[in-house]
Amino acid sequence: MSLKPTPERIFHLSKGTLETKNLMDALAVDFNILLRAVFNTKTLCVDNSLGITKRMLHAAIKINNHIGFECFDTLRTHPSDTIRGIMAYLVALQPLSLSEQFTRVKSLADDIHFCVREWAWLALRPAVINDMEKSIILLQPWISDPNIYTRRFVVEITRPRGVWCGHSMQLKEAPHMGLPLLEPLKNTSEKYLQDSVANWLNDASKSQPLWVQELCTRWFLESPTPATKRICARALRTLKRETPAHARV
Repeated sequence: MSLKPTPERIFHLSKGTLETKNLMDALAVDFNILLRAVFNTKTLCVDNSLGITKRMLHAAIKINNHIGFECFDTLRTHPSDTIRGIMAYLVALQPLSLSEQFTRVKSLADDIHFCVREWAWLALRPAVINDMEKSIILLQPWISDPNIYTRRFVVEITRPRGVWCGHSMQLKEAPHMGLPLLEPLKNTSEKYLQDSVANWLNDASKSQPLWVQELCTRWFLESPTPATKRICARALRTLKRETPAHARV
């Protein structure tokens, strides 16, 4: 079965009356129709040929320039997950402190829709990379939040390499900086979060393989549980592929 949305579905996605179900849906949204439907104006034009992350950012820039940040509180709960995601980028454009940006974006980081949760960390990622030390300090209380999505946001936004985003040279060279955020999660029971922690460490293994190997050894000695074993196995997957079979332990 093709995942490509039907013309009727694209129409409703672009009108903001349906939420996306997958990446194909998200890519099919006509941003100009969507912005016109939400704001009832033709002044907010976005080039639909741009990559999806650039479209999100450019839409936020247009809204910021022509509408203003005042629309945030209303639109952060809009029925369209694309609009809610654009609101995360709108937060990133504001002259706010890192702490204020995190506070504003939290409801989007906790959103029930997977796309909005991704947009939330992607939008603030440049600011985090620009001040990683402060970001780690500010995000430490979030790592004990009861909401799994909040905890995952912390891990994803601080990944050394990440996906669809810039790399953190600081964490690629010194991944130990992220330990205050990772240590409390080494035995987390949720697979969704286990995968995120493992991906963080897998990122780090590409520049600091020995550090990741030593960390996983220590973690499993301290916490010999199925959860920790799964995290470490996934964290080391790239190194295992690169190690000749005869040299593996």
